[in-house]
Amino acid sequence: VQLQASGGGLVQAGGSLRLSCADSTRTFSNNGMGWFRQAPGKERDFVASIAWNGGGTLYADSVKDRFTISRDRAKNTMYLQMNGLTPEDTAVYYCAATRGAWSSSIRSNYRSWGQGTQVTVSS
Repeated sequence: VQLQASGGGLVQAGGSLRLSCADSTRTFSNNGMGWFRQAPGKERDFVASIAWNGGGTLYADSVKDRFTISRDRAKNTMYLQMNGLTPEDTAVYYCAATRGAWSSSIRSNYRSWGQGTQVTVSS
């Protein structure tokens, strides 16, 4: 598995979590990357994305001002800092790499997906 997501867990509403996505083979250092999430019975939705150089960040409206995406190219790791969590944020979170260097909110622009990490927010 080239991309490995971790950091999920159970948290109370209003709490925080930080997800990590490790690029174990150092394949995607020049690719954009992003986070998607999928709740039970729902589509896999875009959450946030970041360009190869750490710029060009994009966010879904539902997480803007609460979540922050970042990456450390030296560590080949991408992060998603999630603050102010609500039960509506409960989902499996997936990290992925884009086909090019830039960020994207479009699922079909992603070529490689990691396994998911479960985030559960209790009310």
